[in-house]
Amino acid sequence: MSDYKAALYPGDGIGPEVIREAVKVVEAAMNKVGAKITFKELDWGCRNWKSSGKVVPDDYLTILQDYEVILLGALGDPANVPDPIATAPILEIRQTFDQFVNLRPARLWPGVDSPLKDKKEGSIDLMVVRENSEGEYFDSGALFKKDTPGETAIHTSIHTRKGVERIMDYAFDLARKRRKKLTLGTKSNALRTTMVMWDRILVEKMEQNPDIQTDKCYVDSLCMNFVLMPEVYDVVVTTNLFGDILSDLAGAVVGSLGVNPSANLNPTRKYPSLFEPVHGSAPDIAGTGKANPIAAILTGAMMYDFLGEPDAAALIRRAVRENLIEGKVRTPDLKGTATTTQVGDDIAARVEKLS
Repeated sequence: MSDYKAALYPGDGIGPEVIREAVKVVEAAMNKVGAKITFKELDWGCRNWKSSGKVVPDDYLTILQDYEVILLGALGDPANVPDPIATAPILEIRQTFDQFVNLRPARLWPGVDSPLKDKKEGSIDLMVVRENSEGEYFDSGALFKKDTPGETAIHTSIHTRKGVERIMDYAFDLARKRRKKLTLGTKSNALRTTMVMWDRILVEKMEQNPDIQTDKCYVDSLCMNFVLMPEVYDVVVTTNLFGDILSDLAGAVVGSLGVNPSANLNPTRKYPSLFEPVHGSAPDIAGTGKANPIAAILTGAMMYDFLGEPDAAALIRRAVRENLIEGKVRTPDLKGTATTTQVGDDIAARVEKLS
């Protein structure tokens, strides 16, 4: 029997609520396939800020190193802790563990209404592949003459050939497993150094992958197209910043960020990979029972895909699909009245009944 070790990092806001339901479902799925996953819950987050001045212990990266995967809820409590402090761990985890692939699927599920006209189940099914270790989120800036009329902020965007090549290689391989279509989200008409390098490397990779239908699109036009014709896209590869923006837009056009999972991967498995729902900590609804746990539950399915447990992942997706088709047990973001716990219980029960 396979036995996996997973770190459980519920975090802030609605994080602990959605992660609790995700654990119910992923454990039920693992039991069904005759394997085991052992979670170690980590009591980290903004609630510790006032007492310790820290959101994570000093050795938190060393602690996480011992696990194959990390399941994260959400980070952030802006009313009490500055965002750069609250969210620093996720950036440090991604970069320290070289989680250079950020996968963000956007799929229109049955029973979920897209804000776009006449879109049906499965008509939108795309994957944003976001470079996750460098680009605009690399901490390479400085602030001069703060709070004076001459205050100046500088931030340098870092892009390396190694970083661009490996994310494109991953995206081409992923496209080969899907519908064999790849689009580069670029902005080389304005960013004439960094994005021109991305464009050049794309041409090289196109020559190495002639079986993949490949194009590029300026990111502003890509945003427009995600609204006008999202169904034409399969795999979209892009930079850290552009990927962050595009994936939120993609989440909106499939009806709710409450159903969108994501993964931060180190494909070499030298370091742990981290899995998190796309939505944030939503402190305004924390503790109300309104949070949708489906994104966290589907994040668990992505985690099982990565661990090599596709049967467990498939059980989770089938149970989510059944829940959404029936439409009786759903949270307010999907026009329902059920609580976070009720949705988690319903999906876990469906997993247990599936063969």
